[in-house]
Amino acid sequence: MAITEQDLLAALASVKDPLSGATFVTPQTLRNPQITGGDVAFDVEMAYPAKSLVPQLRSALVAAARSLPGVANVSVTITSKVMSQVAGRGARQIPGVKNIVAIASGKGGVGKSTTAVNLALALVAEGAQVGLLDADIYGPSQPLMTGTSGKPETLDGKHMEPKRAMGLQINSIGFLVSDEQAMVWRGPMASNALEQLIMQTHWYDLDYLIVDMPPGTGDIQLTLAQKVPLTGAVIVTTPQDIALIDAKKGITMFQKVGVPILGIVENMAVHVCSNCGHAEHIFGADGGKNLAQKYGMPYLGALPLALSIREQTDSGKPTVAAEPDSEVSGIYKAIARQLASTIAARSGGEQPAFPTIKISKET
Repeated sequence: MAITEQDLLAALASVKDPLSGATFVTPQTLRNPQITGGDVAFDVEMAYPAKSLVPQLRSALVAAARSLPGVANVSVTITSKVMSQVAGRGARQIPGVKNIVAIASGKGGVGKSTTAVNLALALVAEGAQVGLLDADIYGPSQPLMTGTSGKPETLDGKHMEPKRAMGLQINSIGFLVSDEQAMVWRGPMASNALEQLIMQTHWYDLDYLIVDMPPGTGDIQLTLAQKVPLTGAVIVTTPQDIALIDAKKGITMFQKVGVPILGIVENMAVHVCSNCGHAEHIFGADGGKNLAQKYGMPYLGALPLALSIREQTDSGKPTVAAEPDSEVSGIYKAIARQLASTIAARSGGEQPAFPTIKISKET
């Protein structure tokens, strides 16, 4: 009895998406099924990049297809195609950018910039096209962290060409000013500079633009929420109470301006002694996880307090690029896959418009 496409789909239904738990292959994701006698070939198109998972997924799909009577040979190709979020009303879509993710924190010193650059590199490692924008006008970090420098070039006299390093497209105010120059700008000037950095950079076919935000909940954060079609924000915090207080403020701010929180990353969660291996929760335990549970948000993962992360980032080659097969790089990649999966699950929905203020005699 000949095998049909429906038979194949029924057999493949046993394979689940390792992140969402949903059926991995559906009529929408199955591509080019070819069934000739005992030979079966098909493609699967994922909605998020997950190159690290491809070998195990391919093995599971081959085994599932071979469970059909008469199937002898199975060929499977797994690809990914990232879809764009629809910009909220009043926000301009940025050419060449599908999804924009703000990496934010309520306070400084929690490792937000380190998380941003390693998360961007992890998405590249998983197969995505990624840009990194340093939105910290007053204290840009990404030129140092990515080993990039020099004034941006322009090909058309209107747009800046991004710097390129380690597979990333990068721009920062740090490329336009010297290391010693203090940015003594008021809020509107800083906000205008950020808008120019985003809108006047020639981004090339990005699946994700990772925006390294400054700490706090001020003008720059509001400018980004109001004028940029954000897909969502990731909140970075340490487990300690003083950091969690400010992280809550960041969550509240994004909620008020209609920006979805895509997840919480707990940085510096544990320190493991390089000499004896003793694990110690210097800043407390599970603060970020508890915060995520309280607000009903995805807990993307926890990262250790490790000397190597600091040294590698300060050297201009962050951990995911310096030691791609290390345990820490594996954590960053797992966070990146979970983030991309969360975005894919939301894809296609229009983000809420920035709230407006109405003035009348009654108010």
